[in-house]
Amino acid sequence: MKTRIALIGAGFISDYHARGLQTLADVEIVAVVSKNLENAQKFALKYNIEEAFNDISSLVKRDDLDAVIISTPNQFHAPYAIDFLQNGKDVFLEKPMGISGDEGRKIAEVAKKHNQLVMVGHMWRFDTDTRYIRDTVDSGTIGRVFKTKGYGIHENWGPSGWFTKKELAGGGALADMGVHAIDAVRYILGDPKPAKVYARISTEFGDYDVDDTGILVITWDNGTESIIESGWWHPHMDGPEASTSLFGTKGYANLFPTFLKMKDGEGTVTTVPELPKREDHCDQIIYTRQMEYFVDCIKTRQQPVPGLVEGQMVLDIVDAAYKSAKTGQVVNLI
Repeated sequence: MKTRIALIGAGFISDYHARGLQTLADVEIVAVVSKNLENAQKFALKYNIEEAFNDISSLVKRDDLDAVIISTPNQFHAPYAIDFLQNGKDVFLEKPMGISGDEGRKIAEVAKKHNQLVMVGHMWRFDTDTRYIRDTVDSGTIGRVFKTKGYGIHENWGPSGWFTKKELAGGGALADMGVHAIDAVRYILGDPKPAKVYARISTEFGDYDVDDTGILVITWDNGTESIIESGWWHPHMDGPEASTSLFGTKGYANLFPTFLKMKDGEGTVTTVPELPKREDHCDQIIYTRQMEYFVDCIKTRQQPVPGLVEGQMVLDIVDAAYKSAKTGQVVNLI
């Protein structure tokens, strides 16, 4: 029996999800929704999807629908997710899970009440290089990690449209790009809990009501300190999206480019692992693995990871960062 899924949103990221789902023989994409019906119809034609709609109302109560992939502006993540969860559908939510920690908690409450699954699109957890660095850290090869640096920067580029409107996005570069760096390092470190957050956030490049520049310092409950930089339109970036540097007591690990640098007497030895060649930085295979895993969770009724807990952690860190930037104070989360 096929798993029947609808795509809510027909923008850039929905193409990745559609391509991923169409590699799975036991999945059928039954419908696509876009506020612009013409966009939905074009998307449906492109991927041979039977139905196209301009709102979710006709899908919410459908009995022949197992799950939805929500890839809309952030403002609609929580209300759409709650509607579908209340009506017996599992939900995949693009990151961030909502526009505030409170929204995340509401989603979790409804999901648990109705015994439905929620997965959040923190997709770097499905990347081969990221998993290699996580395994390296977990093995103790570089010792205790005491400091990290992570990046969510667009160099000489920034988005337009709903991304730059606080009402629709909830935040700017931090909510868009910084969340990738936050979840990537948390995953690599073994998913510690955030203890403290300090942040400086500003708007340097555009005439919009969201941030395009951010520096965060996160203290995790395992004692590691993580520096996170977020930004749009910056003249330089130290690494691509989710690039992470990890400083250990025995050595150093770097994600994107991926290599290890180990102590050797008074010098160091650099090792570049043999990993699959990437076609693109944000490669299709990452999104395909995400969809494979989500569908498997639907069948086995296993709560996905990244899911409610992981999505909530990121929202709480982002909330704390905006609060810290406003007050100039460290925000304690434990």
